[in-house]
Amino acid sequence: MERVGRQLCPVDSGINRRVKWPGYHVLHNPGDVGRLTVNNFWVLRTDMLPTGVKESQLRESSSQKVHPQPMEEALNQNPEAIDSLISRVFRNISSLKSAYIQLQAAHTPYDPDKIEAADKLVIAELKSLSELKHYYREHNPKPLCVSPQDSRLAAEIQEQLSLLKTYEVMVKKFQSEIQNKDSEIQLLEQQIEEANQKREKLEKNLRLRVSPGEQNGFFPVDLTPDLFTSAVEAASKAIHDFSKPLINMMKAAGWDLDAAAQSIGPGVVYAKRAHKKYAFESYICQRMFSGFQEESFSDEPGDVVVNRESFFHQCLALRGMDPLDTLSQNPDSIFGRFCRSKYLVVVHQKMEASFFGNLDQRNFVMGGGHPRTPFYQAFLKLAKSVWLLHRLAYSFDPCVKVFEVKKGSEFSDVYMESVIANLVQDDINQKPIVGLMIMPGFSIGSNVIQSRVYLTGMKVAE
Repeated sequence: MERVGRQLCPVDSGINRRVKWPGYHVLHNPGDVGRLTVNNFWVLRTDMLPTGVKESQLRESSSQKVHPQPMEEALNQNPEAIDSLISRVFRNISSLKSAYIQLQAAHTPYDPDKIEAADKLVIAELKSLSELKHYYREHNPKPLCVSPQDSRLAAEIQEQLSLLKTYEVMVKKFQSEIQNKDSEIQLLEQQIEEANQKREKLEKNLRLRVSPGEQNGFFPVDLTPDLFTSAVEAASKAIHDFSKPLINMMKAAGWDLDAAAQSIGPGVVYAKRAHKKYAFESYICQRMFSGFQEESFSDEPGDVVVNRESFFHQCLALRGMDPLDTLSQNPDSIFGRFCRSKYLVVVHQKMEASFFGNLDQRNFVMGGGHPRTPFYQAFLKLAKSVWLLHRLAYSFDPCVKVFEVKKGSEFSDVYMESVIANLVQDDINQKPIVGLMIMPGFSIGSNVIQSRVYLTGMKVAE
Protein backbone atom coordinates (compact mmCIF):
# COMPACT_ATOMS: atom_id res chain seq x y z
CA MET A 1 0.00 0.00 0.00
CA GLU A 2 2.88 2.29 0.80
CA ARG A 3 4.22 1.50 -2.67
CA VAL A 4 0.85 2.42 -4.14
CA GLY A 5 0.75 5.71 -2.33
CA ARG A 6 4.20 6.55 -3.52
CA GLN A 7 3.28 5.75 -7.09
CA LEU A 8 0.13 7.96 -6.90
CA CYS A 9 1.83 10.87 -5.26
CA PRO A 10 5.59 10.68 -5.40
CA VAL A 11 7.10 13.30 -3.20
CA ASP A 12 9.80 14.15 -5.71
CA SER A 13 7.37 14.69 -8.62
CA GLY A 14 7.24 18.41 -8.00
CA ILE A 15 3.45 18.65 -7.77
CA ASN A 16 3.67 21.25 -5.02
CA ARG A 17 5.29 23.58 -7.47
CA ARG A 18 2.73 22.88 -10.28
CA VAL A 19 -0.78 22.41 -8.69
CA LYS A 20 -2.44 25.40 -7.03
CA TRP A 21 -5.97 23.98 -6.43
CA PRO A 22 -7.71 25.18 -3.23
CA GLY A 23 -7.65 22.45 -0.52
CA TYR A 24 -5.01 20.44 -2.31
CA HIS A 25 -2.68 18.41 -0.10
CA VAL A 26 -0.40 15.40 -0.48
CA LEU A 27 -1.31 12.04 1.13
CA HIS A 28 1.54 10.58 3.18
CA ASN A 29 -0.38 7.92 5.11
CA PRO A 30 -0.95 4.60 3.19
CA GLY A 31 -4.15 4.03 5.18
CA ASP A 32 -5.70 7.14 3.77
CA VAL A 33 -4.90 5.98 0.27
CA GLY A 34 -6.50 2.55 0.82
CA ARG A 35 -9.88 4.10 1.51
CA LEU A 36 -9.91 5.53 -1.97
CA THR A 37 -9.94 2.20 -3.92
CA VAL A 38 -12.69 1.31 -6.44
CA ASN A 39 -14.08 -1.43 -4.25
CA ASN A 40 -14.55 0.95 -1.33
CA PHE A 41 -16.35 3.41 -3.66
CA TRP A 42 -18.88 0.70 -4.71
CA VAL A 43 -19.53 -0.37 -1.13
CA LEU A 44 -20.04 3.25 -0.20
CA ARG A 45 -22.68 3.68 -3.00
CA THR A 46 -24.65 0.55 -2.02
CA ASP A 47 -24.69 1.65 1.58
CA MET A 48 -26.30 4.92 0.47
CA LEU A 49 -29.20 3.19 -1.43
CA PRO A 50 -32.67 3.44 0.15
CA THR A 51 -33.94 0.49 2.11
CA GLY A 52 -35.44 -2.28 -0.10
CA VAL A 53 -33.60 -1.35 -3.30
CA LYS A 54 -31.52 -4.20 -4.63
CA GLU A 55 -28.26 -3.99 -6.44
CA SER A 56 -29.81 -5.53 -9.61
CA GLN A 57 -32.28 -2.64 -9.76
CA LEU A 58 -29.40 -0.27 -9.53
CA ARG A 59 -27.74 -1.90 -12.54
CA GLU A 60 -31.01 -1.68 -14.55
CA SER A 61 -31.44 1.94 -13.67
CA SER A 62 -27.86 2.70 -14.66
CA SER A 63 -28.45 1.16 -18.14
CA GLN A 64 -31.47 3.37 -18.87
CA LYS A 65 -31.33 6.82 -20.55
CA VAL A 66 -31.56 9.63 -18.10
CA HIS A 67 -33.48 12.65 -19.43
CA PRO A 68 -32.82 15.93 -17.78
CA GLN A 69 -36.58 16.55 -17.79
CA PRO A 70 -39.66 14.92 -19.37
CA MET A 71 -40.69 16.06 -22.94
CA GLU A 72 -44.08 17.28 -21.79
CA GLU A 73 -42.41 19.44 -19.20
CA ALA A 74 -40.05 20.81 -21.86
CA LEU A 75 -42.93 21.62 -24.13
CA ASN A 76 -44.82 23.34 -21.36
CA GLN A 77 -41.73 25.30 -20.46
CA ASN A 78 -41.31 26.59 -24.10
CA PRO A 79 -44.78 27.24 -25.63
CA GLU A 80 -43.47 30.04 -27.85
CA ALA A 81 -41.28 27.57 -29.72
CA ILE A 82 -44.32 25.39 -30.38
CA ASP A 83 -46.24 28.42 -31.70
CA SER A 84 -43.35 29.24 -33.99
CA LEU A 85 -43.25 25.66 -35.29
CA ILE A 86 -47.00 25.63 -35.92
CA SER A 87 -46.75 28.98 -37.76
CA ARG A 88 -44.08 27.50 -39.99
CA VAL A 89 -46.34 24.52 -40.70
CA PHE A 90 -49.28 26.78 -41.65
CA ARG A 91 -47.01 28.91 -43.79
CA ASN A 92 -45.76 25.80 -45.53
CA ILE A 93 -49.30 24.56 -46.16
CA SER A 94 -50.35 27.93 -47.64
CA SER A 95 -47.32 27.91 -49.94
CA LEU A 96 -48.16 24.33 -50.96
CA LYS A 97 -51.72 25.31 -51.78
CA SER A 98 -50.52 28.26 -53.87
CA ALA A 99 -48.04 26.06 -55.72
CA TYR A 100 -50.73 23.46 -56.44
CA ILE A 101 -53.08 26.11 -57.86
CA GLN A 102 -50.27 27.36 -60.10
CA LEU A 103 -49.78 23.77 -61.28
CA GLN A 104 -53.48 23.51 -62.13
CA ALA A 105 -53.48 26.88 -63.91
CA ALA A 106 -50.51 25.82 -66.04
CA HIS A 107 -52.67 23.10 -67.64
CA THR A 108 -55.22 25.60 -69.04
CA PRO A 109 -53.88 26.58 -71.48
CA TYR A 110 -51.26 23.84 -71.56
CA ASP A 111 -47.79 25.30 -70.89
CA PRO A 112 -44.98 22.72 -70.35
CA ASP A 113 -42.55 25.28 -68.93
CA LYS A 114 -45.02 26.59 -66.35
CA ILE A 115 -46.05 23.03 -65.46
CA GLU A 116 -42.43 22.03 -64.81
CA ALA A 117 -41.77 25.14 -62.69
CA ALA A 118 -44.97 24.67 -60.67
CA ASP A 119 -44.20 20.96 -60.19
CA LYS A 120 -40.76 21.77 -58.77
CA LEU A 121 -42.35 24.30 -56.44
CA VAL A 122 -44.87 21.74 -55.17
CA ILE A 123 -42.09 19.20 -54.56
CA ALA A 124 -40.03 21.78 -52.69
CA GLU A 125 -42.95 22.68 -50.41
CA LEU A 126 -43.72 19.01 -49.74
CA LYS A 127 -40.07 18.40 -48.90
CA SER A 128 -40.03 21.34 -46.51
CA LEU A 129 -43.22 20.10 -44.85
CA SER A 130 -41.70 16.62 -44.48
CA GLU A 131 -38.60 18.08 -42.84
CA LEU A 132 -40.77 19.87 -40.29
CA LYS A 133 -42.56 16.63 -39.53
CA HIS A 134 -39.33 14.72 -38.92
CA TYR A 135 -37.93 17.54 -36.85
CA TYR A 136 -41.00 17.49 -34.61
CA ARG A 137 -40.86 13.73 -34.15
CA GLU A 138 -37.14 13.41 -33.42
CA HIS A 139 -36.37 16.54 -31.43
CA ASN A 140 -37.85 18.71 -28.77
CA PRO A 141 -38.86 22.06 -30.20
CA LYS A 142 -36.06 24.53 -29.59
CA PRO A 143 -36.47 28.29 -29.58
CA LEU A 144 -35.39 29.84 -32.85
CA CYS A 145 -32.66 32.35 -33.14
CA VAL A 146 -35.19 35.10 -33.69
CA SER A 147 -37.87 35.91 -31.22
CA PRO A 148 -41.13 33.91 -31.42
CA GLN A 149 -43.08 37.12 -32.10
CA ASP A 150 -40.94 37.87 -35.16
CA SER A 151 -41.28 34.28 -36.33
CA ARG A 152 -45.07 34.39 -36.12
CA LEU A 153 -45.13 37.71 -37.96
CA ALA A 154 -42.91 36.31 -40.71
CA ALA A 155 -45.15 33.26 -40.98
CA GLU A 156 -48.25 35.45 -41.33
CA ILE A 157 -46.53 37.55 -44.01
CA GLN A 158 -45.55 34.43 -45.92
CA GLU A 159 -49.09 33.08 -45.67
CA GLN A 160 -50.52 36.33 -47.01
CA LEU A 161 -48.03 36.27 -49.88
CA SER A 162 -49.10 32.73 -50.71
CA LEU A 163 -52.74 33.82 -50.66
CA LEU A 164 -51.83 36.75 -52.89
CA LYS A 165 -50.27 34.38 -55.42
CA THR A 166 -53.43 32.30 -55.29
CA TYR A 167 -55.57 35.35 -55.97
CA GLU A 168 -53.31 36.38 -58.84
CA VAL A 169 -53.74 32.98 -60.45
CA MET A 170 -57.52 33.18 -59.99
CA VAL A 171 -57.58 36.71 -61.43
CA LYS A 172 -55.71 35.53 -64.53
CA LYS A 173 -58.15 32.67 -64.88
CA PHE A 174 -61.11 35.03 -64.58
CA GLN A 175 -59.55 37.41 -67.10
CA SER A 176 -59.19 34.54 -69.55
CA GLU A 177 -62.83 33.61 -69.02
CA ILE A 178 -63.83 37.26 -69.52
CA GLN A 179 -61.95 37.35 -72.83
CA ASN A 180 -63.73 34.19 -73.94
CA LYS A 181 -67.06 35.70 -72.98
CA ASP A 182 -66.20 38.92 -74.86
CA SER A 183 -65.44 36.87 -77.96
CA GLU A 184 -68.76 35.07 -77.61
CA ILE A 185 -70.54 38.41 -77.16
CA GLN A 186 -68.92 39.80 -80.31
CA LEU A 187 -69.93 36.70 -82.26
CA LEU A 188 -73.49 36.95 -80.99
CA GLU A 189 -73.61 40.66 -81.83
CA GLN A 190 -72.45 39.86 -85.35
CA GLN A 191 -75.11 37.17 -85.67
CA ILE A 192 -77.75 39.59 -84.36
CA GLU A 193 -76.65 42.19 -86.90
CA GLU A 194 -76.86 39.66 -89.74
CA ALA A 195 -80.27 38.52 -88.51
CA ASN A 196 -81.47 42.14 -88.42
CA GLN A 197 -80.30 42.68 -91.98
CA LYS A 198 -82.13 39.57 -93.12
CA ARG A 199 -85.21 40.67 -91.21
CA GLU A 200 -85.14 44.11 -92.84
CA LYS A 201 -84.77 42.50 -96.23
CA LEU A 202 -87.71 40.17 -95.59
CA GLU A 203 -89.81 43.05 -94.30
CA LYS A 204 -89.02 45.03 -97.42
CA ASN A 205 -90.01 42.11 -99.63
CA LEU A 206 -93.19 41.65 -97.63
CA ARG A 207 -94.09 45.33 -98.01
CA LEU A 208 -93.54 45.03 -101.74
CA ARG A 209 -95.82 42.00 -101.92
CA VAL A 210 -98.69 43.27 -99.82
CA SER A 211 -98.27 47.03 -100.16
CA PRO A 212 -101.40 49.19 -100.57
CA GLY A 213 -100.24 50.07 -104.07
CA GLU A 214 -100.34 46.37 -105.06
CA GLN A 215 -103.83 45.99 -103.66
CA ASN A 216 -104.97 48.96 -105.75
CA GLY A 217 -103.42 47.50 -108.90
CA PHE A 218 -100.44 49.86 -109.38
CA PHE A 219 -96.86 49.99 -108.16
CA PRO A 220 -95.63 53.56 -107.79
CA VAL A 221 -93.03 52.67 -105.09
CA ASP A 222 -89.58 51.06 -105.52
CA LEU A 223 -89.85 50.73 -109.30
CA THR A 224 -86.85 52.93 -110.08
CA PRO A 225 -83.85 52.83 -112.45
CA ASP A 226 -81.65 51.98 -109.46
CA LEU A 227 -83.71 48.86 -108.83
CA PHE A 228 -83.24 47.78 -112.45
CA THR A 229 -79.50 48.58 -112.33
CA SER A 230 -79.06 46.31 -109.32
CA ALA A 231 -80.92 43.55 -111.22
CA VAL A 232 -78.54 43.97 -114.19
CA GLU A 233 -75.53 43.60 -111.86
CA ALA A 234 -77.06 40.47 -110.32
CA ALA A 235 -77.60 38.91 -113.76
CA SER A 236 -74.02 39.71 -114.81
CA LYS A 237 -72.68 38.10 -111.66
CA ALA A 238 -74.89 35.03 -112.18
CA ILE A 239 -73.42 34.55 -115.68
CA HIS A 240 -69.91 34.76 -114.25
CA ASP A 241 -70.75 32.31 -111.45
CA PHE A 242 -72.27 29.69 -113.77
CA SER A 243 -69.31 29.87 -116.16
CA LYS A 244 -67.02 28.49 -113.44
CA PRO A 245 -68.66 25.03 -113.01
CA LEU A 246 -69.21 24.87 -116.78
CA ILE A 247 -65.49 25.41 -117.50
CA ASN A 248 -64.48 23.01 -114.72
CA MET A 249 -66.70 20.25 -116.07
CA MET A 250 -65.43 20.80 -119.60
CA LYS A 251 -61.85 20.57 -118.35
CA ALA A 252 -62.65 17.40 -116.37
CA ALA A 253 -64.30 15.88 -119.45
CA GLY A 254 -61.16 16.45 -121.55
CA TRP A 255 -62.34 19.38 -123.66
CA ASP A 256 -59.78 21.57 -125.41
CA LEU A 257 -60.65 24.90 -123.83
CA ASP A 258 -58.48 26.92 -126.21
CA ALA A 259 -60.24 25.41 -129.20
CA ALA A 260 -63.65 25.90 -127.58
CA ALA A 261 -62.89 29.57 -126.90
CA GLN A 262 -61.68 30.01 -130.48
CA SER A 263 -64.92 28.49 -131.84
CA ILE A 264 -67.03 30.88 -129.70
CA GLY A 265 -65.08 34.00 -130.72
CA PRO A 266 -63.13 33.31 -133.94
CA GLY A 267 -60.25 35.70 -134.49
CA VAL A 268 -60.36 37.24 -131.01
CA VAL A 269 -56.86 38.09 -129.76
CA TYR A 270 -56.65 37.85 -125.97
CA ALA A 271 -54.21 39.89 -123.90
CA LYS A 272 -53.79 36.94 -121.56
CA ARG A 273 -54.63 33.26 -121.82
CA ALA A 274 -56.74 33.59 -118.66
CA HIS A 275 -58.98 36.08 -120.49
CA LYS A 276 -60.39 33.24 -122.59
CA LYS A 277 -62.88 32.65 -119.79
CA TYR A 278 -64.79 35.64 -121.17
CA ALA A 279 -65.53 33.62 -124.32
CA PHE A 280 -67.58 31.18 -122.23
CA GLU A 281 -69.34 34.03 -120.43
CA SER A 282 -70.20 35.50 -123.83
CA TYR A 283 -71.52 32.10 -124.95
CA ILE A 284 -73.83 31.89 -121.91
CA CYS A 285 -74.97 35.52 -122.28
CA GLN A 286 -75.92 35.19 -125.96
CA ARG A 287 -78.13 32.15 -125.30
CA MET A 288 -79.70 33.38 -122.07
CA PHE A 289 -80.64 36.81 -123.50
CA SER A 290 -81.91 35.44 -126.78
CA GLY A 291 -85.53 36.67 -127.10
CA PHE A 292 -85.15 39.18 -124.22
CA GLN A 293 -86.66 41.95 -126.39
CA GLU A 294 -89.91 39.97 -126.65
CA GLU A 295 -92.57 40.03 -123.96
CA SER A 296 -93.01 36.26 -124.12
CA PHE A 297 -89.22 35.63 -123.69
CA SER A 298 -88.97 32.13 -125.21
CA ASP A 299 -92.54 31.25 -124.28
CA GLU A 300 -95.75 31.02 -126.32
CA PRO A 301 -97.07 34.58 -126.85
CA GLY A 302 -100.65 33.59 -126.05
CA ASP A 303 -99.69 32.52 -122.50
CA VAL A 304 -98.45 35.97 -121.44
CA VAL A 305 -100.76 38.57 -119.92
CA VAL A 306 -99.39 41.80 -121.37
CA ASN A 307 -99.67 44.43 -118.63
CA ARG A 308 -97.20 46.19 -116.41
CA GLU A 309 -98.76 45.07 -113.11
CA SER A 310 -98.57 41.39 -114.09
CA PHE A 311 -94.85 41.54 -114.88
CA PHE A 312 -94.01 43.33 -111.67
CA HIS A 313 -96.13 40.96 -109.63
CA GLN A 314 -94.30 37.96 -111.13
CA CYS A 315 -90.98 39.62 -110.32
CA LEU A 316 -91.91 40.25 -106.68
CA ALA A 317 -93.38 36.78 -106.21
CA LEU A 318 -90.16 35.00 -107.26
CA ARG A 319 -87.50 37.41 -106.01
CA GLY A 320 -87.39 36.08 -102.44
CA MET A 321 -88.05 32.41 -103.32
CA ASP A 322 -85.71 29.51 -103.97
CA PRO A 323 -86.11 28.65 -107.67
CA LEU A 324 -86.08 24.89 -107.10
CA ASP A 325 -88.79 25.17 -104.43
CA THR A 326 -90.89 27.26 -106.80
CA LEU A 327 -90.50 24.72 -109.61
CA SER A 328 -91.33 21.87 -107.24
CA GLN A 329 -94.69 23.50 -106.54
CA ASN A 330 -95.44 24.34 -110.16
CA PRO A 331 -93.00 22.77 -112.66
CA ASP A 332 -95.04 23.88 -115.71
CA SER A 333 -95.32 27.54 -114.74
CA ILE A 334 -94.09 30.33 -117.02
CA PHE A 335 -90.82 30.36 -115.12
CA GLY A 336 -90.59 26.55 -115.31
CA ARG A 337 -90.99 26.56 -119.10
CA PHE A 338 -88.41 29.33 -119.37
CA CYS A 339 -85.85 27.33 -117.34
CA ARG A 340 -86.46 24.21 -119.35
CA SER A 341 -86.04 25.90 -122.75
CA LYS A 342 -82.90 27.86 -121.74
CA TYR A 343 -81.18 24.82 -120.21
CA LEU A 344 -81.57 22.85 -123.43
CA VAL A 345 -80.07 25.78 -125.38
CA VAL A 346 -77.15 26.61 -123.06
CA VAL A 347 -76.06 23.03 -122.25
CA HIS A 348 -75.59 21.26 -125.56
CA GLN A 349 -76.28 17.53 -125.65
CA LYS A 350 -72.63 16.84 -126.53
CA MET A 351 -71.59 18.77 -123.46
CA GLU A 352 -73.99 16.89 -121.23
CA ALA A 353 -72.97 13.52 -122.61
CA SER A 354 -69.31 14.29 -121.92
CA PHE A 355 -70.12 15.65 -118.45
CA PHE A 356 -72.30 12.82 -117.15
CA GLY A 357 -71.66 9.97 -119.59
CA ASN A 358 -75.35 9.89 -120.60
CA LEU A 359 -78.33 12.10 -121.43
CA ASP A 360 -80.54 11.09 -118.51
CA GLN A 361 -80.69 14.58 -117.02
CA ARG A 362 -81.45 16.12 -120.40
CA ASN A 363 -84.24 13.63 -121.06
CA PHE A 364 -85.65 14.33 -117.59
CA VAL A 365 -85.75 18.07 -118.32
CA MET A 366 -87.29 17.52 -121.75
CA GLY A 367 -89.97 15.39 -120.06
CA GLY A 368 -91.05 18.36 -117.91
CA GLY A 369 -88.97 17.68 -114.79
CA HIS A 370 -86.43 19.74 -112.89
CA PRO A 371 -83.65 17.58 -111.41
CA ARG A 372 -82.11 18.37 -108.02
CA THR A 373 -78.53 17.90 -109.20
CA PRO A 374 -75.94 20.53 -108.17
CA PHE A 375 -75.26 21.46 -111.81
CA TYR A 376 -78.93 22.09 -112.57
CA GLN A 377 -79.39 24.05 -109.34
CA ALA A 378 -76.47 26.28 -110.37
CA PHE A 379 -78.19 26.85 -113.69
CA LEU A 380 -81.48 27.73 -111.96
CA LYS A 381 -79.78 30.62 -110.11
CA LEU A 382 -78.67 32.01 -113.48
CA ALA A 383 -82.11 31.49 -115.01
CA LYS A 384 -83.83 33.20 -112.08
CA SER A 385 -81.65 36.34 -112.29
CA VAL A 386 -82.19 36.74 -116.07
CA TRP A 387 -85.93 36.02 -115.84
CA LEU A 388 -86.37 38.58 -113.01
CA LEU A 389 -84.49 41.14 -115.11
CA HIS A 390 -86.90 40.55 -118.00
CA ARG A 391 -89.97 40.80 -115.72
CA LEU A 392 -88.64 44.02 -114.26
CA ALA A 393 -87.78 45.51 -117.67
CA TYR A 394 -91.41 45.15 -118.80
CA SER A 395 -92.72 46.58 -115.54
CA PHE A 396 -91.59 50.08 -116.61
CA ASP A 397 -93.72 52.34 -118.75
CA PRO A 398 -92.35 52.61 -121.35
CA CYS A 399 -90.50 49.32 -121.03
CA VAL A 400 -86.73 49.09 -120.87
CA LYS A 401 -84.94 48.69 -124.18
CA VAL A 402 -82.10 46.20 -124.58
CA PHE A 403 -79.27 46.62 -127.09
CA GLU A 404 -76.47 44.28 -128.15
CA VAL A 405 -72.98 45.05 -129.40
CA LYS A 406 -71.76 43.18 -132.46
CA LYS A 407 -68.31 41.73 -132.76
CA GLY A 408 -65.97 44.08 -134.65
CA SER A 409 -67.79 47.25 -133.53
CA GLU A 410 -65.76 50.27 -132.49
CA PHE A 411 -65.61 50.82 -128.76
CA SER A 412 -67.81 53.63 -127.39
CA ASP A 413 -67.37 55.09 -123.93
CA VAL A 414 -71.06 56.04 -123.84
CA TYR A 415 -72.61 52.65 -124.56
CA MET A 416 -69.85 50.22 -123.63
CA GLU A 417 -67.66 49.27 -120.70
CA SER A 418 -64.53 47.13 -120.97
CA VAL A 419 -64.40 44.17 -118.59
CA ILE A 420 -60.61 44.72 -118.40
CA ALA A 421 -59.80 48.26 -117.33
CA ASN A 422 -56.02 48.36 -117.85
CA LEU A 423 -55.81 47.46 -121.55
CA VAL A 424 -53.80 49.59 -123.95
CA GLN A 425 -53.31 49.60 -127.72
CA ASP A 426 -50.10 49.95 -129.70
CA ASP A 427 -51.62 52.31 -132.25
CA ILE A 428 -53.13 55.16 -130.23
CA ASN A 429 -54.80 56.59 -133.34
CA GLN A 430 -56.84 53.45 -133.92
CA LYS A 431 -60.01 52.92 -131.87
CA PRO A 432 -60.37 49.69 -129.87
CA ILE A 433 -62.45 46.95 -131.43
CA VAL A 434 -65.03 44.79 -129.63
CA GLY A 435 -64.17 41.11 -129.64
CA LEU A 436 -66.90 39.72 -127.36
CA MET A 437 -70.10 40.99 -125.75
CA ILE A 438 -70.20 39.77 -122.15
CA MET A 439 -73.42 41.55 -121.11
CA PRO A 440 -75.94 43.52 -123.20
CA GLY A 441 -76.75 47.17 -122.53
CA PHE A 442 -80.06 48.75 -121.53
CA SER A 443 -81.74 52.12 -121.84
CA ILE A 444 -84.35 53.37 -119.37
CA GLY A 445 -85.72 56.56 -120.83
CA SER A 446 -82.68 58.86 -121.01
CA ASN A 447 -80.55 56.63 -118.74
CA VAL A 448 -78.11 54.17 -120.31
CA ILE A 449 -76.67 51.05 -118.66
CA GLN A 450 -73.49 50.25 -120.58
CA SER A 451 -72.88 46.94 -122.29
CA ARG A 452 -69.88 45.00 -120.96
CA VAL A 453 -67.48 43.96 -123.72
CA TYR A 454 -64.03 42.41 -124.19
CA LEU A 455 -61.69 44.30 -126.54
CA THR A 456 -59.55 42.34 -128.98
CA GLY A 457 -55.94 43.03 -129.95
CA MET A 458 -55.14 44.91 -126.75
CA LYS A 459 -52.27 44.58 -124.28
CA VAL A 460 -52.24 44.76 -120.52
CA ALA A 461 -50.68 47.99 -119.28
CA GLU A 462 -47.46 47.50 -117.33
